[in-house]
Amino acid sequence: MLSAESIKKIDYEITKYPADQRQSAVMAALRIVQTERGWLSQECISEVAAYLRMPEIAAMEVATFYNMYDLENVGRYKITICTNISCMLRDSDAIVNHLQAKLGVGFNQVTEDGKFCLKEGECMGACSGAPLMTVNNHVMHEFLTPERVDVILESLK
Repeated sequence: MLSAESIKKIDYEITKYPADQRQSAVMAALRIVQTERGWLSQECISEVAAYLRMPEIAAMEVATFYNMYDLENVGRYKITICTNISCMLRDSDAIVNHLQAKLGVGFNQVTEDGKFCLKEGECMGACSGAPLMTVNNHVMHEFLTPERVDVILESLK
């Protein structure tokens, strides 16, 4: 079941659209539920679809199309590293290598303790701060160095 807090937030998102278009809030609703639960199970997507009065398959299409939605457990902290050209030119490969060595996982893997997942990301639109990464899709860290990455990881423990 959707929590009371999630329903309150989803209801606010619904107000942004005409009354007969509540399904337009599907992206926001999926984000809200994922933020609360950590990832989107089939059950979560079904709950969102039912609440928005839309076909379940339509909500699933949205959840599977966009890479910011996680359809499996990604651990407590999902670290997404931009590896597109601007970040690559500013040595994102060194950051990727450092994170993989430090965490002991590759892309799309979760650490044994279930705490971290490492993801490769597309351009995040902040090329002037390259190389960069996000944590749980909400916090962006720019101008990364291996030392800065270590400080960020330590703050997440």
